[in-house]
Amino acid sequence: MRVAFGIVALVCYAAFFAAFVYLIGFVAGWPSLPTHVDANPFWEPGAALATAAAIDVALIALFGIQHSVMARPGFKAAWTRIVPAPIERSVYCLAAALVLVLIYAFWHPILTPVWSIENPTLRAVIWVLFGLGWAIVFLSTWLINHFELFGLAQVWRHWKGTHGGTPRLTTPLFYRLVRHPLYSGFLLAFWATPTMTLGHFLLAAGMTIYVLIAIRYEERDLVGVFGKDYVDYRRRVGMLVPGVGKQA
Repeated sequence: MRVAFGIVALVCYAAFFAAFVYLIGFVAGWPSLPTHVDANPFWEPGAALATAAAIDVALIALFGIQHSVMARPGFKAAWTRIVPAPIERSVYCLAAALVLVLIYAFWHPILTPVWSIENPTLRAVIWVLFGLGWAIVFLSTWLINHFELFGLAQVWRHWKGTHGGTPRLTTPLFYRLVRHPLYSGFLLAFWATPTMTLGHFLLAAGMTIYVLIAIRYEERDLVGVFGKDYVDYRRRVGMLVPGVGKQA
């Protein structure tokens, strides 16, 4: 069984990693990809605005529901009656990858321009910010425990017959500036584009709303785990922007 769990964990990790890498190109609008935020040859480009927007909003909502509901302790407690606890996080990552694939396949581009920056220097600066956002996301996963976040550490502990120990609140690097640098990076990457179409704007706005809702639930869980330590941390450190969003 340990070997089977290891294989499942590696497959799920690979699936999520591939979906995540595709997400970077999807948001950037890389023309070499089969689909991206501003192009999907599988759907009629002339779809009614209301129809396209409704489908895109539904996809964003599906992403948010999967990420938030499956991450809640109550859901995990019920879910692990079906899925073995060592691979619960791996299955979560696989589900996240599948939802991203649905977004890539069914996203309806809306090409109405919102803004377009033509100055080459400004465009270059914005693309640097785009890359910085993804770099923050990637580095943040390592700061909090990359392998725990994506389910590999749980399977490894099961393999060795050990436990994770008592959770301890740590605030390395970015976490000294903001409480949720992972989300900060995502939002920077989603909004930093020199050419913003209405479809891209809808994606960025929808993900921003999801992040603000998700943080509320995540912080409630974190207070439950870390108690006064997290309450004090929340008083001292901003939420997504340094100094902004402190909570008394």
